[in-house]
Amino acid sequence: MQIGDIVKCRRLDLSLIQKELESRSGVTQSMISKIENGSAENVSIDVLRKLARALNCSLVDLLPEADKNISNKDSYNTEEK
Repeated sequence: MQIGDIVKCRRLDLSLIQKELESRSGVTQSMISKIENGSAENVSIDVLRKLARALNCSLVDLLPEADKNISNKDSYNTEEK
């Protein structure tokens, strides 16, 4: 699942239409539609935060599982040189 699929599932679980999510989040219905259909490029963290808040979840909940499972070892190099 991609971010758009997750947003759409959470929205539908709450029985919201895109316009209602717009009212709750402050993110335009047009942007929500683009996110859900996968055509939005470079969605900002701020937009994801607003959507997460409106969908009663954390920002991390909107991320695909593959992105949640990246180990810290791969993401950060903490070795002293």
